[in-house]
Amino acid sequence: MARLKAELPGSFSFSCVIPVRITDINYGNHVGNDAILSIIHEARMQFLRGMGYTELQFAGTGMIMTAVTIEFINELFYGDTVIASVTADVISKVGFTLFYKLEKESQGNIVLVAAAKTDMLCYDYEKKRIVPLPDEARVSLQSGSRQSGSHQSGNQHST
Repeated sequence: MARLKAELPGSFSFSCVIPVRITDINYGNHVGNDAILSIIHEARMQFLRGMGYTELQFAGTGMIMTAVTIEFINELFYGDTVIASVTADVISKVGFTLFYKLEKESQGNIVLVAAAKTDMLCYDYEKKRIVPLPDEARVSLQSGSRQSGSHQSGNQHST
């Protein structure tokens, strides 16, 4: 069977730290695949918040995820802390791709846990249709932030 791969870009514009919760652990005593998707969602929300946006307030529009690819590389366990890096790329007239690098520290080394990407479209939830990517949002995605230093928070991690 052909394995899907999430090819990651060389650099990331944002990073945050997300602790593994006990509710993330499955019957295999490690973080479940559904929990990895939730961690990616949390990383996306923190990335957007760092630019002053949410998924429903994105420079005058909303956004909707149309596809996700996750490559599972190493296990996560309760007590681990995820270093989640996010960046935007492949920006089109109506959407963009977000890339995610999930890492953890293990025995003094940074270990890649998962690589992922989500395809996001701008979406008007009232009219139930795809809409153009606002210019303000395009600029923010391309620069990584609306204003210099807007990614700094207590959960920020340097890449």
